Amino acid sequence: MSRAFIKESDDDLELPDRPVSEHPNDVTAEGLAQIETSLAMARQAVAEAQSSGDRSALAQASRDLRYWTARRATAHLVPPTEEKDVVRFGATVTIRRDDGREQTFRIVGEDEADPARGTISHVSPLARAMFGKAAGDVIRIASAEAEILTVA
Repeated sequence: MSRAFIKESDDDLELPDRPVSEHPNDVTAEGLAQIETSLAMARQAVAEAQSSGDRSALAQASRDLRYWTARRATAHLVPPTEEKDVVRFGATVTIRRDDGREQTFRIVGEDEADPARGTISHVSPLARAMFGKAAGDVIRIASAEAEILTVA
């Protein structure tokens, strides 16, 4: 009989690991707290899945637990800097794009970045273009330019 028609055992149900960035895992204090919350939630989800016997939920929760354990182990807390003259990790930067739009972003760690909420990852092209620049400097973003208005 062909193996295509044999039901595989669910004993080996395991999801592949979530990819972990090769970039340094720099985090703000808020980002570290988010990682710790996610880690606690993953531990809770594993416990609940184990007690309910739900193999699919256990596979998902175990995957998340491995990811957040790795992220917590590699987290590097970057303390806020008193220097506000140039763009650094943790800075809040306001830019004016070519089309006149003004946008404000805070540069944070990868896991805490959410552009819709005004935070961008320190490894994003926009953040990398801004690092080391000051108010009044013009940066290139893809095929456009933007002026840095403020750094806080």
